[in-house]
Amino acid sequence: MANETKAERIERIERIKREKDGLEVIADIYRYATTGDVIDPEDIDRFKWYGIYTQNRNLQEADDETQYYMLRVKLEGGYLSSQQVEVLGEISVQFARESGDLTTRQDIQFHWLKIEDFPEILERLSSVGLSVLEASGDCPRNIVSCPVNGIDHAQIDDVRDVVLALNNLYRGNPDFSNLPRKFKIGVSGCNKHCIQHEVQDLAFTAVKNGDELRFSVSVGGGQASNRRIADHIGYVKRRDIVKIAEAVARIYRDFGRRDNRSKARLGHLVEEWGVERFVSELEKESHVDLERYDAAPFTPYPRRSHFGVGATVKKGYNTIGCALTSGRIKGENLLKLGRILDLYKAEGITLTTTQNFVILNVHTDATEPMIDTLQAVGFHPYPSVFEARTLACTGLNFCKFAVSETKDLAIEVVNYLNGKFPDFDEPVSISINGCPNSCAHPHIVDLGFVGAIVKRGDERLKGFDLIVGGHLEGEQSRFAVKTGVKVASDEVAVLIESLINDFESSNSSDFGNFLLEKYDHESTISSTP
Repeated sequence: MANETKAERIERIERIKREKDGLEVIADIYRYATTGDVIDPEDIDRFKWYGIYTQNRNLQEADDETQYYMLRVKLEGGYLSSQQVEVLGEISVQFARESGDLTTRQDIQFHWLKIEDFPEILERLSSVGLSVLEASGDCPRNIVSCPVNGIDHAQIDDVRDVVLALNNLYRGNPDFSNLPRKFKIGVSGCNKHCIQHEVQDLAFTAVKNGDELRFSVSVGGGQASNRRIADHIGYVKRRDIVKIAEAVARIYRDFGRRDNRSKARLGHLVEEWGVERFVSELEKESHVDLERYDAAPFTPYPRRSHFGVGATVKKGYNTIGCALTSGRIKGENLLKLGRILDLYKAEGITLTTTQNFVILNVHTDATEPMIDTLQAVGFHPYPSVFEARTLACTGLNFCKFAVSETKDLAIEVVNYLNGKFPDFDEPVSISINGCPNSCAHPHIVDLGFVGAIVKRGDERLKGFDLIVGGHLEGEQSRFAVKTGVKVASDEVAVLIESLINDFESSNSSDFGNFLLEKYDHESTISSTP
């Protein structure tokens, strides 16, 4: 397979999906784990339908021939009870060398797993109602939603039942387990629009039209190879959401490209057909007429967080939003978090689409003591701007696609910036991404670092291309632009420091706009004869 052409790879992937559905590989996972049989490389591709990927050998000892795996646990609604948090902590400590990473789709990932341990791991997950089914693969991915939905006093609508209905529609359904590629959906009742609907394949966002509740429907958003802001195509009543979602999935399944994986996402189909044709086909397929009127205004990306203490619909109870730099959480801290939830009788947690988490329904009398305990453990209920808005993908240590390491670098960068700018309060957003695949969303933040090889004299160093100025705000959204600047990994923090110093010396009041103006000015100067 190593020498196959792009066309051969595409044909192989489509063939193996036709020959055996990804959902059927679970029996093989158990067989390989218990018999020690050599694993068919084609089954390794199918393992993704259960959240399993082979791990990069970057951190292995030279004489260690073990194939280690990453496992992604799919957390429907992003929710975890204290018991579930503790079981995840036990898995991390006992099987995954204390690894743990929160993802931008409200999931959690572990590394260093061995094939023979999967039956035990899957049994432990199942015992507390957790699953890895369709955590990855060419199928609907985890449906993202607001972490405080259902309990936030300022929400537009409680959409938990809608999320459940969509999960019931797609979960383990062979009608939708062989799509052209992954399919990402968001459903939001949040008044802050925190799920980044502009870059979802399909999103439903609650809005009020006068006194009437409607859901804005947007399609075709994405990053990486399908980089485009989703098209707002109209509004539907909440009772029609499942019909629309099912119809979009069928259209994508039947008409999405299967001859070119770099052009196989839903956004590519919308682009090829045009919005008018797509909507016409959708209305015929769903038997739902979309309502047409101007798109509603949406909250700017920098104000979409849920950190600190928030009021809930349950009188006398709060939420506590906490930051995790780069989404990394060790098994020991998962165990501590589970015990803290029990100690203060909190309902549980939900993960966010920015690799953080929110603690749910904490009694008012317990709120401040709980915050003190969280801070003592190393969580950040009142994060700095750098702790709050720095994302990082899996990176070179574990991902075979990455060029540069990311997670540890993100932590180093945040610590450095906290020391240099303890009082900085501009909501700067940073993403450190190990390759061009955009897993950490570098194209929608102020400062995006995309993995690249950097030349310094005769040396070739691991580093990044800098892109700047990404922003989400409905129809005013924009992707980050290339600057032509390349930095080695150990230069990232110093570069950001210099940019913040320049910003503070300028007359600008918006960091993202400042970056766009700075690099547009510099590119104009550099291109002038």
